[in-house]
Amino acid sequence: MVAETKQKSEWLEWIKAIFIAIVIALIIRTFFFSTSIVEGESMAPTLDSGDRIIFNKFVYLIDEPDRGDIVIIQRPLKNYVKRVIALPGETIEVKDHVLYIDDEAYEQTYLPETEILATGDFEPVDVPADNYFVMGDNRGISKDSRNGLGLIREDDIIGRSEIIIFPFNEWSITR
Repeated sequence: MVAETKQKSEWLEWIKAIFIAIVIALIIRTFFFSTSIVEGESMAPTLDSGDRIIFNKFVYLIDEPDRGDIVIIQRPLKNYVKRVIALPGETIEVKDHVLYIDDEAYEQTYLPETEILATGDFEPVDVPADNYFVMGDNRGISKDSRNGLGLIREDDIIGRSEIIIFPFNEWSITR
């Protein structure tokens, strides 16, 4: 009888532990971190199509996106992964393959020279309050603020990419 009560108590402890683990996992996934799959080559060479990334949902509840952040943008049909280039209140343009932010040349150290040349020139764009100008790292093919996505409202940015978790041989931080 004592052994039976002990076994029943042990089962209840296991069930409680599993329930608590599931609740904690749901809280973490809902409010702190989630995963996304990169679709397409617009962020190559930084991220490749099929890469699975973990993104931080909490960071922009306490802070704002910064230049260079790789962000997840929520749209009705699909999410996009892009890099923040210009911040609210800034003016951005590209002249002779040089990126200018507020009339100062900005070095894009995260891009190979071929992608800098593929960016293409465009006239000055004033980024209004609560908006961001984003581009993919694969400038020749990326749908971004230059050609289809437009300026991105802060409310549409749902997280910052943190880590590539798949494929396993490419585990790395995505900044």
